[in-house]
Amino acid sequence: MDTEPTFTTFEGHTRRLTAPLAATLSLLHAGPRAGLLTFDDQTGRSVDFDLSGTLDDVLARHAPETPRTGPGRPKLGVVSREVSLLPRHWEWLERQRGGASAALRRLIDEARRADPDGERRAQAQAAADRFLGVMAGDLPGYEEATRALYAADRAQFEAQVQGWPDDVRLHALYLAAPAFPVAPASTPSPA
Repeated sequence: MDTEPTFTTFEGHTRRLTAPLAATLSLLHAGPRAGLLTFDDQTGRSVDFDLSGTLDDVLARHAPETPRTGPGRPKLGVVSREVSLLPRHWEWLERQRGGASAALRRLIDEARRADPDGERRAQAQAAADRFLGVMAGDLPGYEEATRALYAADRAQFEAQVQGWPDDVRLHALYLAAPAFPVAPASTPSPA
């Protein structure tokens, strides 16, 4: 079951809100916007919203698209980009069921399913890295924390962020948590 995406808004190094899109937009629309930075918690990217008009206008403008129902294909959200391959790769793709695009989508989906832990870890590393670059790039231990993040060294990461402002440290730990291996549960020693 997918949970609703959340966004976190900071004013300087102070977290103002972590909430779903509607609550985030309500906060941003209601008050002064100078000095506020909002991050998508799934990607770690800072996001800007068009806040012009009434709150209802803003909510309608940024509402997630709902899939079409009825006859025809639902909107897939396809994005076109250039891919450079050798001729033998194009020949192989063209022979696949559904054509090159469908074959590439299947290959990517299979690779993601083959290593879900690796996929989750890579997403967490990227999200935490983006957040750290914006909010902690000038804080002591930033580079060491980033190295620890990609080395999956939880203890070193926690040590490097220890002196950071509380809200930045806590959000960095939250975003980075899936990037670290789960510690095995300790078994109680016999009495």
